Amino acid sequence: MEASLTAKYQPEKASAAATISFVVRDFMLRASISDAVVVNGPSLNGLSLTLEKPRCFAIDYDVPKKDYEFKSFHNLLLGGKPLNLSYTRTKSDAIQGDARTILAGSLVMDLANKVSVNHVPEAGIMKLGYTYEYGGSTTFEPSYDVLKNSFELAVSHRVHEDNVLRATFDTSSKTLGVELSQRSKLNGSLKILASFNLADEQKMPKLYAETTWDFEMRAPCVFAHRRRWFQSGRESHGWKNTLLPPIY
Repeated sequence: MEASLTAKYQPEKASAAATISFVVRDFMLRASISDAVVVNGPSLNGLSLTLEKPRCFAIDYDVPKKDYEFKSFHNLLLGGKPLNLSYTRTKSDAIQGDARTILAGSLVMDLANKVSVNHVPEAGIMKLGYTYEYGGSTTFEPSYDVLKNSFELAVSHRVHEDNVLRATFDTSSKTLGVELSQRSKLNGSLKILASFNLADEQKMPKLYAETTWDFEMRAPCVFAHRRRWFQSGRESHGWKNTLLPPIY
């Protein structure tokens, strides 16, 4: 069983969330709660459930809002090159039109080059993207929205083994974003983002910080005392060098 605790901070508010996940055969079950469950008293507000089969599908369900998101993944070979396809269907009151479909695909040309396409019919988005990795530490990701006639550019650079600096620019909204992320097995992960609206210099930059700690929990077996009793019986019959395999 794995668990994670995430704390988020913005100048106007701060929040926290916790996630617990465990594996049953080929499936992963995950439950997530936000601070609304505790702050507003014991309730289902902020509770979401996820059922996932890795590399196959994932279903997210928001319990109080009754919103859902379904994702399916397909991995194929096209001319001997990996072709990754995904289909996403989202139903949410926060989305205009109540539902949204996302069709995405990427073709890995080689270790350094990848092309992708992303289409959202309800939002009028049709993005063509290209990813180029240089030297194993720097990545360039230009993209073009055919329907909106706008460009986006993202550049990321690995500063150290666990630190990545990323900058993005959107020509349609004139927005510049800067992100610093750090991941450590001991200290968890840290992400700091800043967003600048270059079209309106009077607007203050938007700041956002997020930190996550991951835990691995191992619960003792309820039959551990019976196992110890059975092992002692084996030793009383002279089987001292035959130990039972671990149960957790």
